[in-house]
Formats: sequence, C-alpha cells, structure tokens
Amino acid sequence: MSIRHRQPYPKTALLLLNSQARQVNQDSLSRVVVQLQALGLEILQDFPQSPQDFTSLIQRYQDRVNLVIIGGGDGTLNAAIDGLVKTGLPLGILPLGTANDLARTLNIPLSLPEACQVIAQGHKQSIDLGWVNGKHFFNVASLGLSVNITRKLTREAKRRWGIFAYLITATQAILRARPFVAEIRFGDQCKRVKTFQIAVGNGRYYGGGMKILHDATIDDQRLDLYSLEIKRWWQFFTVIVAIRTGLHRPELGTRTLSGSEFEVLTSKPYTINTDGELTVSTPAHFRVIPKAIAVFVPQPTESGVNPGEEFVMK
Repeated sequence: MSIRHRQPYPKTALLLLNSQARQVNQDSLSRVVVQLQALGLEILQDFPQSPQDFTSLIQRYQDRVNLVIIGGGDGTLNAAIDGLVKTGLPLGILPLGTANDLARTLNIPLSLPEACQVIAQGHKQSIDLGWVNGKHFFNVASLGLSVNITRKLTREAKRRWGIFAYLITATQAILRARPFVAEIRFGDQCKRVKTFQIAVGNGRYYGGGMKILHDATIDDQRLDLYSLEIKRWWQFFTVIVAIRTGLHRPELGTRTLSGSEFEVLTSKPYTINTDGELTVSTPAHFRVIPKAIAVFVPQPTESGVNPGEEFVMK
C-alpha cells in the first residue's frame, strides 16, 4: 500500500502558456518560472504550437506532475478542460488574457506574482463545469449576439484596446443585430422565444466582467440562463445595467431561468460560443457537471467561506 504524504504546496507542475495571449512575452515567462521555482515548485515546461494541443500534452505528462498551470485567457483555459477532466489534475491559473473572467469569478489576483503565490499555497476549490453537446465550458455558452461579437473581436483589437475592445465590438454588433426564434426546454416546460441572445452560464462572470446572474457561483451545481427578448435595438442600452450586474428584470426584456439542464432548439443551426471560442451549434443540450475539477484559489479570509482542500501528493 502506498503512503500519501501531505505537502504545503504541489511539488511538480506542468506549465503551459498561450504564446498569443495578450500579456505573454519572454520576459513575463522567465519571471513566472523563476517565481514559481522560488516558491518551491518544480516546473516542467512544454511549448505547444496552439492551445488545441493542451489536452494531449496534459495526458502525456500526467504521471510526472501533480498539477497543471495554464497561462492565458478564458479561451486558453477552455482548451485545457478536457485534459484536466480526463486526468483529474488540479489547475493553477495565471491570468494572462484580456478578460480573465474565470480568474475574476474565483477571486484570483490579476497580478502575476500574487497569482503565483495562490498556486504555491496549495489551497483548492472544487468547481462545476458546464457542458453543451460534448463541449465543456467554465464561464458561459451562448448563441446570437455574442457569436457575432466573437467573430468581430480580433486579436489585434484585444491587444490594442484590452478590455475596451469588448465594449467597442459589442456596440458595433448591437447596431447590426437581428432577433431569432428559439425553443427553450427545461424540465417539463417549453418556452418559445424571439430573442437576440441566449446565454447559459456556469460561473458568474463572462464577456469582460459582465455577470450572468447576480448571485451565480461556479460551485452552486446549477446553470443560469438568460434570453434577451427586447423589441427594439435601442432597448439594448436600457438593459445594459442588467447585463453588467446580472440583475435582470423581465419588464425590460430579459427572461431568466435556472436549472441543471436545458435544451435549445432553432429552425436552423446557430453557432454556440463557449468561453469565447466558437465550437458547437444548435440543437443544443446543456447540463452542469458538479465538482468536475479542482482549481487553486486564494486562502479564505473570513469565517464561513469554503475552506477548499489540502493538497495531497499523488
């Protein structure tokens, strides 16, 4: 029988960075490696051509490491989900993207030195994942307006304007938006809607700091859906506060639903955006996967906060 020894932090980590992420350069990479090593972690690095290689790399290294550290934005993190689910390795996050919505949801600091400290402290939280048509997501999966925004949001715009690129691109997309008809099924109910967007959230934040629902958390074992059913394009600007804060009001044109599963059907296939990447399409089956992976998060600072789990060496 093998003995499992508790450690104050993980010992060996696989470090994977998205070389195209907004804040990644040789200097930032060197500083991250030096700091993680100074904090007591042994670092194994690999240099994938694309985040799409992350899953195969995680599986290749799974018997040599105790955790995986991903540097990049939400789309980069999304590319690693399948590898994390298949191996059961915990995730350390270095927020190097533009929006960093998952880091925001988990209260992970955007400062790289502080994010490294969080990983080294070894405090974990089990989080849920969303799932749609075989594709996992951390934050949100959506169709309609958000897909048009993603198609228009270039890497150059994100590098130049940062988080403001989302606002600029969203305004342009709103002026050209057209509604579509969808059928939303949940439990024994069915709603037929004329909508500009349907978003299904697993976490709290998406799209550069917007809230899917004001009280959503990433470990509440539920999905939160909203449908944007306004009648005129100019009404987008009357619901902007609701979209930003998650405090939706039906009288302003936003329908909200919560549950563990949803189906969305449309007359023709509509592309679905998962964590900022265009992946699957309707007809869509959404469901929540409770406590699917573990992520390193800051130590709790007040009584009653989920204490997480101590790190256990494999």
